Amino acid sequence: MHKGSCDMTQHGAVQERRKPPRYMYALPNLFTLAAMLTGFSSIILALNGSFAGASAAIFAAIALDSLDGRVARWTNTQSAFGEQMDSLSDMVSFGIAPALIAYQWSLRDLGLWGWIGAFVFCACAAMRLARFNTNTGASKRYFQGLPSPSGAAMIGCYVWALTEVGVARGGDLSGWLAWLTWEHLSWVMLVITLYAGITMISNVPFYSFKAPRSTGRIPYIPIIIILIVVVAVNINPAITLFFMSMVFGLSGYVTWAWRKLRGAPEDDEAEHPARPA
Repeated sequence: MHKGSCDMTQHGAVQERRKPPRYMYALPNLFTLAAMLTGFSSIILALNGSFAGASAAIFAAIALDSLDGRVARWTNTQSAFGEQMDSLSDMVSFGIAPALIAYQWSLRDLGLWGWIGAFVFCACAAMRLARFNTNTGASKRYFQGLPSPSGAAMIGCYVWALTEVGVARGGDLSGWLAWLTWEHLSWVMLVITLYAGITMISNVPFYSFKAPRSTGRIPYIPIIIILIVVVAVNINPAITLFFMSMVFGLSGYVTWAWRKLRGAPEDDEAEHPARPA
């Protein structure tokens, strides 16, 4: 009995020694605060009429948001406080910021419809984050609904891409867009905003890229695709990211239709949607 008690005491001491220092718990929260700062900066830039900068800030927030969780796992400093901070940061960066960008850029010209569109997106982002905090059973292969960063990217990319090709807010369109009017672009913005918001709270499966299959072979095709994407982003980031965000935003419904055609069971563990992001 005495020896067993000593072993348990020594084991507890080892566990205590392996616990990270208290100051390490601040590290992932710094990334979370940095993501919140970029989301807040996106709001300020949109209010000042700098829509390309506001859209780019959303992508900076996406990059920082993808790091805080990884840093917490690498340093073994996960905490309930960090999870709540991350949710609040996501609400600012991927809920309020993109809704405000969409409204300030074009939705306000649609009157009540524009107000409704911006609010629906913001409300859906909040509901998605609430579902994330309460959903405990999920696999790693699929997201349940469109991830909130992807929904924010769809709005940011649309504004950024049009700004890149010379479309100014409320201005006359020229070149290959001359057959459109500003009102047309505003209605397209409304459709994208409502689509992204509603899809975020849906059960449509979106591939998460988190559970690659290990076959023992070097995946040459994914490597080549990644290299092509990197080159394309460097050549024209706005247009490339717009195309990628739209393709991913539609991919969930393609996956859903394919599973229906195959007759895949809804409760199949390999196909079951993952927790929302």
